[in-house]
Amino acid sequence: MSEKTGKFVKVFGSGPIGVFVSLILFFVAYWINRQINIPPITGNRFILNSVFLISCLVTIGMIIWCLKSLPVGERGKKLCTYGAFKYFRHPLYAAFLSVFNFGLSFYLNSYVFVLWAIILHPVWHFIVRYEEKLMVNIFKEDYTEYQKKTGRFFPRLIR
Repeated sequence: MSEKTGKFVKVFGSGPIGVFVSLILFFVAYWINRQINIPPITGNRFILNSVFLISCLVTIGMIIWCLKSLPVGERGKKLCTYGAFKYFRHPLYAAFLSVFNFGLSFYLNSYVFVLWAIILHPVWHFIVRYEEKLMVNIFKEDYTEYQKKTGRFFPRLIR
């Protein structure tokens, strides 16, 4: 791996590939949603808009927390185990996967999009394995121990 490629992976990680796959699956869900006639989640737009607004605000908060915990320039140079990284190995991905996507699926008022948001979790678990192997190569046993204590996209309740 060249220095330039390695730096790209350290800064962006699995994000570009994950976003690409997520968008493909989103358009598949959109197509499926147009083909079948499933009743909406609710007819109350206030509830749908409120859930989406709250998910957007929580996502923005998590992104800020993540960036304050580990600035972009330090990624791949030091192992951060505090701040957002104390609870999530991938707090930026968690913000989108566990918060924003579910809010979006409610805003779109479709169980098909809720299923899309659920399916993204195992897909992203598969995608981030490469990034985590890179972190193990860089930080050795420290990262392996960190993996045992910290959840990928959800905080680990039992350590």
